[in-house]
Amino acid sequence: MRLTFSASSPSSSSSSLDLRKSRLSAYIFSLLSFAFIFFFAAILYGEDLVYIFILGNSENNPLRQPISTINESTCPSCLNSYSYTNSTGKEKNRAKLAFALWETKEGCDVFSGRWVKDELTRPLYRESECPYIVPQLTCQDHGRPDQDYQHWRWQPHGCDLPSFNATLMLETLRGKRMMFVGDSLNRGQYISMVCLLHRLIPENAKSMETFDSLTVFTAKDFNTTIEFYWAPFLLKSNADNAVIHRITDRIVRKGSIDNHGQHWKGADILVFNTYLWWMTGQKMKILKGSFDDEKKEIVEMPTENAYRMVMKSMLRWVKLNMDPKKTRVFFTSMSPTHAKSIEWGGEPGKNCYNETTPIEDPNYWGSDCDKRIMQVIGEVFGNSKFPITFLNITQLSSYRKDAHTSIYKKQWNPLSPEQVANPVSYADCTHWCLPGLQDTWNELLFTKLFYP
Repeated sequence: MRLTFSASSPSSSSSSLDLRKSRLSAYIFSLLSFAFIFFFAAILYGEDLVYIFILGNSENNPLRQPISTINESTCPSCLNSYSYTNSTGKEKNRAKLAFALWETKEGCDVFSGRWVKDELTRPLYRESECPYIVPQLTCQDHGRPDQDYQHWRWQPHGCDLPSFNATLMLETLRGKRMMFVGDSLNRGQYISMVCLLHRLIPENAKSMETFDSLTVFTAKDFNTTIEFYWAPFLLKSNADNAVIHRITDRIVRKGSIDNHGQHWKGADILVFNTYLWWMTGQKMKILKGSFDDEKKEIVEMPTENAYRMVMKSMLRWVKLNMDPKKTRVFFTSMSPTHAKSIEWGGEPGKNCYNETTPIEDPNYWGSDCDKRIMQVIGEVFGNSKFPITFLNITQLSSYRKDAHTSIYKKQWNPLSPEQVANPVSYADCTHWCLPGLQDTWNELLFTKLFYP
């Protein structure tokens, strides 16, 4: 049976016309709604909306330029953007819109998350591939039997960390200086950064040299240096010798940050840290005057107050010597130690030795990390008008009892028979194996540098 249709009846024509009117009305309503939203957004975002809608797919859009052309003029937000904490409302809106083009997720706390096992993308390099790792951090070379500590990836809650892009990092550093300032933990982060980048540089176009307290890695083709400056207190102290500094009776000179600071001037990216060397007890010895004075005036100050003093000194120096439109300043929080296994449910008298897995308790916080110091940092930075990006690596690092060098490092002094018989007695639960945890610190630094 075949059905055929002739001309439409009046009733069907009327229905078709009503349907077309209905669709047209819906289209007009959608168009008007979009126009209203666009008008409202234009009022809220102004020139930034023009930036996205007009330049978004244009070759003139700075965020669409080739990596090799990224600099202050083509992409100021890449290197010179303000931190969210100290930005004005307009600057925050611009950052939100501009970095949406980089596919970042707004409002994600990258420092809050968990460690996940990753056999595919970890480690980011091999220990044997980076000749710049100091023997105090080469755990495989010194007999560590497992490699599990290299295969953990930090997974923030609700978002992913951007992949570390060594090419983008090097191109952004072209013609610039990046400097890490602080103690041996900051030196570990510095070495990690060099290991992450050096493979892109030809052998005859890179070098590393040490000049007293300053170590300089040079990438000649990029006209850039990545540097480390030894200053465990930031202020002048009796522990400033880069080689001979194992001093138990530590003394810090008040108001002396310019002594070291003269070597930091001209850096485009500064990464500070200072914590471990302040933890000598309840009080700290502070020198009023000079170390050259025949009669020295030394007073004792509560460690918390002494730490507040150095934080304020650092901020004053940064404000006087750094241009927030041309430089980025970071501060890395305290690095935890794992000297008491009983704190994470282990045996009394044990430490990080023989630990091969992270701590799973999300609320774990060891006694080695002084929360009063974190409060001091929060108070001082909260009152700062200069934008400093805080790298809060403390909690995520506290989970990694497995990542320390432990006994697998160069020993400066011969071990006694008693030590050999009891490895716990000489295990280093302060420093970290490379590759390992400190590569994640640099992934976070990379994230905050390009996606603040």
